[in-house]
Amino acid sequence: MKKDIHPEYHTIKVVMTDGTEFETRSTYGKAGDTLNLDIDPTSHPAWTGSNNQLLDRGGRVSRFKDKFSGFLGS
Repeated sequence: MKKDIHPEYHTIKVVMTDGTEFETRSTYGKAGDTLNLDIDPTSHPAWTGSNNQLLDRGGRVSRFKDKFSGFLGS
């Protein structure tokens, strides 16, 4: 393998939407950083089987709905 081309692999803290935390190894940020999740297996409808609405961050969902509002007669 080539030297000095791979990102640093270190330990970070991950905080789930319900406040639980765990440590894992990642290339995210720098050693000791915290990654706060907006969506995780405890809140995503695909994993929970619920019909909860996802939080629209930055208006992406509304822009998509506006762009494709008349598509397929819906």
